[in-house]
Amino acid sequence: MNEAVDHGRRRILSGLAVATAFSILSPFARSAGVDYPFTLGVASGDPLPDGFVIWTRLAPLFNAADGRGGLRQAVPVRWRVASDAAMTRIVRQGEVTATERFAHSVHVEVVGLEAGRPYWYQFEGLGAQSPVGQACTTPPVQAMVSARLGFVSCSHWERGYFSAYRHLAAEQPDLVFFLGDYIYDSSYALDSGKIIRPHGSGNAVSLRDYRNRYALYKTDLDLQALHAAAPSVATWDDHEVQNDYANRWSQDPKIPVAQFLKQRAAAYQAFYEHMPLRASSLPKGLDMRIYRRLDYGRLARFHVLDGRQYRSEQPCIAANGSHQGHIADNTCTDLRDPRRTLLGWEQEAWLDRGFAESPAQWNVIAQDLLVAPLTQRDLTNHKPGRWTDGWDGYMANRERMLASIQRRQVKNPVFWGGDIHSFWTTDLHADANDVDSPVVATEFVGSSVTSDGPPFDAFSQLLPLNPHVKFFDSRQRGYVSVDVDEQKMLTNFRVITDPRDPLATVSTLKSFVVEPGRAGAVAV
Repeated sequence: MNEAVDHGRRRILSGLAVATAFSILSPFARSAGVDYPFTLGVASGDPLPDGFVIWTRLAPLFNAADGRGGLRQAVPVRWRVASDAAMTRIVRQGEVTATERFAHSVHVEVVGLEAGRPYWYQFEGLGAQSPVGQACTTPPVQAMVSARLGFVSCSHWERGYFSAYRHLAAEQPDLVFFLGDYIYDSSYALDSGKIIRPHGSGNAVSLRDYRNRYALYKTDLDLQALHAAAPSVATWDDHEVQNDYANRWSQDPKIPVAQFLKQRAAAYQAFYEHMPLRASSLPKGLDMRIYRRLDYGRLARFHVLDGRQYRSEQPCIAANGSHQGHIADNTCTDLRDPRRTLLGWEQEAWLDRGFAESPAQWNVIAQDLLVAPLTQRDLTNHKPGRWTDGWDGYMANRERMLASIQRRQVKNPVFWGGDIHSFWTTDLHADANDVDSPVVATEFVGSSVTSDGPPFDAFSQLLPLNPHVKFFDSRQRGYVSVDVDEQKMLTNFRVITDPRDPLATVSTLKSFVVEPGRAGAVAV
């Protein structure tokens, strides 16, 4: 990386808080009593060789009771993209209208840029200028390059500060993946002893609720710094809507399907409004397409999955009708039913085609869950069983996916995941029940940004039952940083000292290398 680019990135990280607090308001805006509208920062995402999406949302009163951010009227917003951090060499610019329909969010799909280089961008509206963000186009289609990547998941506002985001931003990644639970729909009880910083409201169920929950999270300066430092690619897990939901079914059997779908549609719309997504992800009725592919030259193809929207109904439903995840006895036939799918049949076929057509050296499957099978024990009767809310509840789909990797002879498949609030490195075998069968793919799962991890001692006692698990630790919060080139993928599990400390420091817990042509990770 040349010195000018490095200086530009440092400029963003060091200047973001100042820009947010003291950004320029015109005399007209001040006299009109307009508060600073860019309270939620800026972001870029889903880059291509010739462009990317740039995003912001105007919300001078980010927590307005009606969820509208303090605005009612349509607002013209000017945007510009420059080839330098000082924003003096403008290469693209334009104007769009931010409207009430999508909460005055702005999604600009910038095109016509050079491949494989950084750009800087900024918005102007209501007489104010936004912070400056940096984005990068992906390399030319045939280029074999190196990249620094990061992935994160499970950031619960109430459980601490987002220091992990700040430290990942400081690593100057080329691309960041958000793998689910970007927000938490649920809130802790005030007397729970769990709240480090309160949501200030209860569980999110309406469009207004979800908008304000996203807006609150977006005011975090560490999150703003990460979005301003690098383009992102986002998918969801369950807490963007509701814990353990599956397709059209709430975890609560008392909530009718029609009512839950209305809630889900509100949550999906708020997700679109607050993420740098393309028009291809615009909500359509009750649905929203977010699974997609992204190529990074010939280095990597990222297969980004949606593990929630298209699922079959949760397996092994409890006697009380609850759809909540639990450990089901191995004898439950739902777990292995070939008629059931986690991804949905259309997404399964799409993934198979993506495997078949991939020209990449590395194939990264970026999704929300632990993929590896995990034999657990029910805490009440100690019988062995499987967790129903993840891939173990949809074993046939997992078998079909791994068989597709083998059949298509996919080069160097690596799965990324989140959800389980802990670090994992696993081997994914052709036969999940036979550790002597070939290792088909490598898996890395990242810990949470703040959410509490599962009990370390209890899970450690399960490891002898799961010899394909090469590493596990649930005691620390953090993120995953990945350096990849043609010859190796180096994965670093990065941990912060304390999520309760806004000035937490960072260190490396463990590092692994994957080499081309050899599935499975080696500790270094």
